[in-house]
Amino acid sequence: MIDFKNVRFTYDGQHYALDGINLHIEQGTFVCILGGNGSGKSTLAKHINALLLPDEGTVEVLGRRTSDPESTFFIRSNAGMVFQNPDDQLVASLIENDVAFGPENLGVPSPELRERVTEALKAVGLQGFEKKETNALSGGQKQRVAIAGMLAMQPQILVLDEASAMLDPRGRAGLMRVCKDLNEAGMTIVMITHFMEEAAQADLVHVLDSGKIVLSGTPEYVLGKVEAMEDLSLDIPFAAQISNRLRQVGVPVKTQVNEDYLVEELCLLLKGGAQ
Repeated sequence: MIDFKNVRFTYDGQHYALDGINLHIEQGTFVCILGGNGSGKSTLAKHINALLLPDEGTVEVLGRRTSDPESTFFIRSNAGMVFQNPDDQLVASLIENDVAFGPENLGVPSPELRERVTEALKAVGLQGFEKKETNALSGGQKQRVAIAGMLAMQPQILVLDEASAMLDPRGRAGLMRVCKDLNEAGMTIVMITHFMEEAAQADLVHVLDSGKIVLSGTPEYVLGKVEAMEDLSLDIPFAAQISNRLRQVGVPVKTQVNEDYLVEELCLLLKGGAQ
């Protein structure tokens, strides 16, 4: 579905923001991209929907090369992108008009357009908000409207570039629920983030550093690499910190990245010890 092959990209002609990226993302998966500031996360995201083109190598999305001008419209119509600040994406004062903007420009006829707007707002939990003004919404609600605008275009891929960075914990949790629901319905989700609790819920995690992928695997594998993550100045999930400390003092637990799973494992150990 998404293929990066030996991709290099530079902004200044001297330093590579992406340096030899090889990455394959399967259809219907939920992938998180982690990395510190300047690691290349956002640059990678913008290559997925042809906002940026590689200087070397190739990027293919849904079987189309992003470097092919004739494929640009198709790729951008099928790889929706949500940015960090929703105000940068909202284009209309009323929610229904904002959500309708993308599909209307695709030429979707009016009866279908209204249906798409309704379904997209329902998907993000904003059904009934059609007539509300976008400037009266909270940050989390604005981000949901931005996602609804992408969904109304019916893309196969949703890319979120630090979309939760400006949200409070409640807003981030709501955004994650929306993304999980969309993924369960079959949409491919690529989430660029620095929040470990978001990465812990993905199918696969890839960590960037200086434009290179330095770690890849399941959340349990990647986020459990405590020393490597600390060397990259990345946070460690609380559950991973606790489970590793417990193992250091002899408690036989796995390295967990999910707090609920850690609690379950500890409860089973306590029950076993009490028998």
